[in-house]
Amino acid sequence: METVFASTTRKLPKSCKRRICFPITSRAYYGRSQLLIRKLHDHLDIELELMLGGSILLDKYSRHIAEDIEAGGFTISTSLFNVIEGGNHVAMAKTACLTALEFTNGFHTADPDIVVICGDRFEQLAIAMAAAYLNKTIAHIEGGDVTGSIDESVRHAITKLAHIHFVTNADAHRRVLAMGEDPTYVFNTGSLDVELASEVASTAVSNAVVNGYGVGHEIDITRPFVLVIQHPVTTEPDNRPHLEETLRAVSALGLPAIWIWPNPDAGTNEMADLLRHFREEASAAVTRMRFITDVPVGEFTALLKIAACLIGNSSAGIKECS
Repeated sequence: METVFASTTRKLPKSCKRRICFPITSRAYYGRSQLLIRKLHDHLDIELELMLGGSILLDKYSRHIAEDIEAGGFTISTSLFNVIEGGNHVAMAKTACLTALEFTNGFHTADPDIVVICGDRFEQLAIAMAAAYLNKTIAHIEGGDVTGSIDESVRHAITKLAHIHFVTNADAHRRVLAMGEDPTYVFNTGSLDVELASEVASTAVSNAVVNGYGVGHEIDITRPFVLVIQHPVTTEPDNRPHLEETLRAVSALGLPAIWIWPNPDAGTNEMADLLRHFREEASAAVTRMRFITDVPVGEFTALLKIAACLIGNSSAGIKECS
């Protein structure tokens, strides 16, 4: 049975350029990819399609990212609303299903030659599945890494759907080859995060910039402070005990803290509720903590550089901080 698309869906005409599609679904994905996106955008033989979806379209998670993309001179080809909110495992699974549906229509319309998938996000797996069934060439960045969670399974699943692999280190290179991928198309290119951190290392950040975001106590970043980023662990039935431990530890430090809001994975609602209660009720929060949903990548890297310590479970502690 032939798939039926909406009457408004049309296929764009092919040009003589190679059409490469970047689905951008999170603030982290855009942050780590922007230098590569710039190079592709400026290449005369490439037509770049930027498809936005996921939490990047939700103000409470990525209020500034779409503005940053357009301010960088990039054109957003389409925005696909695919998030089912709820902050639990059911909502996460349904979001993956809706992602496959929305991006199938997006790919049918744009008709890209190559779809670029980055990392291990669950929505990226759904996007890779849609691209694979539409017979699109898939390039995967950051395959072969090991994290020990469901993200690792997602990462390896994307590797098996992909045709071209850009890994970040020799160990990852060996793992991708061990999965049976063609060595001709497996490249150890290093980390986009490290490249970006090096590029924006000289970015300045001020008290006015930091305190212009979020809510809470104003932080003087010329004095020692800690940066806290704790995301849900999706394999845990309840993320509150982990967060409660972190809240106690950060409070006991006695240092000012900038707290970046957790991502929208399963468990985020219970974490957000606990953070809001702590923010309003705890004396440590009221007197020395600021809570921010997202920060532009240059300022974020600058904060990492000057913070006394990074606390939490963000991969930034391994990648950008290296």
